[in-house]
Amino acid sequence: MSSKTVKVKVPGTTANCGPGFDVMGIACSIYNELELTLLEENKLIIEIYGDGAENIPKDSKNMVWRCIKQLLDKAGANYKGAHIKMTNNVPLSRGLGSSATAIVAGLVAANACLDNKYSVQEIFEMATKIEGHPDNVAPALFGGITISAFLDGKLKHISFVPEFPLKMVVAIPDFYLSTKKARSVLKQNVPLKDAIFNIGHIAMIIGAFSQSKPDILKGAFDDRLHQPYRADLIPGMYDVFEAADKNGALGTVLSGAGPTLIAYTAENGEAIGQAMVQAFAKHDVKARYLVLDIDREGAKII
Repeated sequence: MSSKTVKVKVPGTTANCGPGFDVMGIACSIYNELELTLLEENKLIIEIYGDGAENIPKDSKNMVWRCIKQLLDKAGANYKGAHIKMTNNVPLSRGLGSSATAIVAGLVAANACLDNKYSVQEIFEMATKIEGHPDNVAPALFGGITISAFLDGKLKHISFVPEFPLKMVVAIPDFYLSTKKARSVLKQNVPLKDAIFNIGHIAMIIGAFSQSKPDILKGAFDDRLHQPYRADLIPGMYDVFEAADKNGALGTVLSGAGPTLIAYTAENGEAIGQAMVQAFAKHDVKARYLVLDIDREGAKII
């Protein structure tokens, strides 16, 4: 049983996009790379470079290895170890899908080493089960803007890219926020009017993207299901939103569980980014910004 080396590139993602809580996500042009060589002997070598390298486990607790191992066990493959080399650009625990990136990278790489024993849909289902929800793993896997849902008990997705230029201005604050903590502040029951508000807003976003009507997006990214409850965890959140909107953003939202904030725009990316960083600074939060595009390809073997 000879092993081959596989290299995978996976985009970071932003989930929720305001009102699309746990169902909508976008693949961003920032990438993690994984090089995997499966080993027959029970030996695990993990090298990590780039963002958050010092905080990621390099033993059997490593998320990438756990996903690889799960797929190998499912396939009944005889590989017991691996040489894993991770190069990370996606910031850790910042709301840009770092865990989804790790899950998708591990599953796609291991599957490629087994000559793609499992279909992309099966990988999608495995990734969703591990992550707990599909909103980040879908764009990481398929690219573009994705909508995911369980229909008649089956996990389905739609992936598309709008026909007008859409940039994402990503303001990344200099602190971590765990998804677990960000989820703990949410309400389990929401008022009917808030549910209706979100349904209307997410429908307008998808309609505007599909019909190439960016002018309709102004105000459509507002949310009542999660952002108001998470605002206290991110100093200056609403001031950063306002700064971005004043500089021409189509809308500004919490990226995933945060603390990263994202402004959607067709223009003025640099000015919006600078304004967001300055607004954070007024609340004693150091931040940096990136201007990203939508990644169209998702996870791919390179």
